[in-house]
Amino acid sequence: MPKKLAAFLRLSRPLFLLGGIVLYALGLFVARYEGYALDWPKYLVGQLFVTSLQLATQYLNEYWDLESDKLNPSRTLFSGGSGVLSSGEFPREVALYAAIVCLAVNSAAAIALIVQYNAPPGAWAIMLLAFLGAFFYSSPPFKLSASGYGEMTTSIIVAGLVPAFAHILQVDKPSFLILLATAPLVILHYAMLVAFEFPDFLSDEAAGKKTVLVRLGRRNGATLHNALIILALALAVIGSFLHLPAKVAISFALTAPLALWQVISIRNLQHGEPVSFRRLTFGAVLLFSLTAYFVAFSFWVIG
Repeated sequence: MPKKLAAFLRLSRPLFLLGGIVLYALGLFVARYEGYALDWPKYLVGQLFVTSLQLATQYLNEYWDLESDKLNPSRTLFSGGSGVLSSGEFPREVALYAAIVCLAVNSAAAIALIVQYNAPPGAWAIMLLAFLGAFFYSSPPFKLSASGYGEMTTSIIVAGLVPAFAHILQVDKPSFLILLATAPLVILHYAMLVAFEFPDFLSDEAAGKKTVLVRLGRRNGATLHNALIILALALAVIGSFLHLPAKVAISFALTAPLALWQVISIRNLQHGEPVSFRRLTFGAVLLFSLTAYFVAFSFWVIG
């Protein structure tokens, strides 16, 4: 039983849930900075919506990507799936059943937000877009993860709409400040997903999974990755001239050395030099997660 529980925990990939918690908190901290009173019960129900949808997405991804995961000899902690289904520790259907349970919880949270907490129309729209993007990320007929569009849609939802969702639940209206704070994070998240695809390139190509890296090729994909990181830093600088608080803009500067490390690593890979996929994917996660944390923490401090 402990082995099964540990395997299910690996299938759930709880480390990824921390990102959803930090990004959702960012929206709350921006509302606090803007001077709004915080509704904690509404915030917690919204977090339940975000986390349950995130879990459902992960389970569906494990279920639908089983064949390509089996072909992947270069799986890392952050790419290539959990390895639980491909190793036969659980039947494939376990992931589907877990996703159904999570989607039921997600629906209950959405209904509570609409009926009990009078969520504004903007929150309704975000919940609908987040659900559609998450559900069809791996699921047919759209299967966004294999279309070349899944990376961008996922980044917009996770790094853009999740903070906006927390914010609009508190203030009932959109915020330009949220856009300034999250635009660089969306781009960094996209770069992170591209980095995740380098270890999976051969298995994705063999399985016919048309990720953005498979469509572009590794050389052009490396160029895209580095351009995205540079763009993210540029957006942070631009934001500092458009009323993004200086202490928040500095958050992006704090992780600039990590950004440079990632750019150099991908550049070396582009030139055919040996690069550890474990370090590459870890660096991508570290860059995005630390930047998101510093941005959220900065808003909390100045709030």
